[in-house]
Amino acid sequence: MFTGIIEAQGQLRSSQALGDDLRMWIDTPAGFLEQASLGDSIAVNGVCLTVNEMQDGAFAADLSRETLQLTTAGGWQTGQALNLEAALTLAKPLGGHLVSGHVDGIGHLRASAPDARSLRLEFEAPAELARYIARKGSITIDGVSLTVNSVDGSRFGVNIVPHTLTHTSLGGLQSDDPVNLEVDLLARYLERLISSTEKPA
Repeated sequence: MFTGIIEAQGQLRSSQALGDDLRMWIDTPAGFLEQASLGDSIAVNGVCLTVNEMQDGAFAADLSRETLQLTTAGGWQTGQALNLEAALTLAKPLGGHLVSGHVDGIGHLRASAPDARSLRLEFEAPAELARYIARKGSITIDGVSLTVNSVDGSRFGVNIVPHTLTHTSLGGLQSDDPVNLEVDLLARYLERLISSTEKPA
């Protein structure tokens, strides 16, 4: 589990095809991997990856076909900035919201406009995810926990404050860029609970 509060930005060092899978090496800032161990989980642009090797401030992770199909990971380019968050521990403040690191789908940036010192972004979500996105609810975009400010069909808007602009990759997004979306876990569980109770005995 994660919180959606980005701890650092890394970069994709390399990507190697292994059959239909990929192995990626991701560079991290100094000190980020000090507490990491093999087998730990790290969210990379919202994708939960398992550390299977570490060296020289970088870690390697294997990405399955399922991950490549459901996320933007297959399109990451060498040198691209990536949002990093280590897994949640009991000693870590829950500053965002509960995030699983299991991406639900890919959205696209449709509009961007300055809003005082912040940046207002409008994204379009896949139709099958739109029902889980509610005004003033939570959503994770490329690993960043955000509050939904507006909803219009499959489109929704968020406000990116100055700290988030400088500490994540969201400020560098261009029109139509793809992003990883994870909807609020509570919305999914609530839907499941309601659908189960509505079934005839």
